[in-house]
Amino acid sequence: MGSALKYRMIALDVDGTLLNDHYEITENTRRTIAQIHAEGCRIVLCTGRGPKNTLPLLEQLGVSGTAITHNGAVTIDGTIDKVLSIITIPTDHLAPLVGYCRERGMHFDVNSAFHLFVERLGAFEKEMYAKYLNSPIVLPAIEELPEPAVKLTMFGEPSVMDQAEKDWAGSGKALRMTRSGDFFIDFMEPEATKGAALRKLAGMWGIPRESIMAIGNYFNDLEMLEYAGLGIAMQNSPEEVKSRADAVTASNNHDGVHQAIVRYMYSQA
Repeated sequence: MGSALKYRMIALDVDGTLLNDHYEITENTRRTIAQIHAEGCRIVLCTGRGPKNTLPLLEQLGVSGTAITHNGAVTIDGTIDKVLSIITIPTDHLAPLVGYCRERGMHFDVNSAFHLFVERLGAFEKEMYAKYLNSPIVLPAIEELPEPAVKLTMFGEPSVMDQAEKDWAGSGKALRMTRSGDFFIDFMEPEATKGAALRKLAGMWGIPRESIMAIGNYFNDLEMLEYAGLGIAMQNSPEEVKSRADAVTASNNHDGVHQAIVRYMYSQA
């Protein structure tokens, strides 16, 4: 590595980027992120996850940092667990999606800033949530949400999600739809994106976009990759994501984040 940081902030997607397919942070990646943090680079995790299963990753990395969660709907200062920004969903915007899922027997969950709510929780769903360190709260009906919603997620086999994506495509919808994985579709208010949240955070810190590196692997990362001065896609990204990034690094199973930092973060002396 060289001597001077080229970027003052690095925005990192979590699943499929920071974590390998075993949901682990490799030692190479942990050590490299700890080094740039010690040298003054701000670490921002940008994810579709909520704070409760994102902030522990900062602890694993051994760094203080910030988390843009729920695909940009909630930003948390990880050092003091303070909400820096939040974009909530009005109840009437949720109703059509909830009805669609119920009619088709499709699993869905609704997130508040810090909690995840479901109407049913079978063995298959429990296994899925456990992988992401989530502990859902079961309600008799989502209409009984005790807290404002920030995101609704549909979950199912890729073919089912493909059809749902087609059904909800087009204009005139109250909420923005983003495919956050082969098995997931997320719905948030239109202004809730990782890119918009990153822009707002950079403004708070006085960091120009040219001083930001972002690394991600899926469609919900596109606004973030395109806002950053350098947007890097993982090798395991869909081709459209790679084509819209500035560069491509190795996959999440081959230390892609570590390799990108080593290659792009430093100005050579």
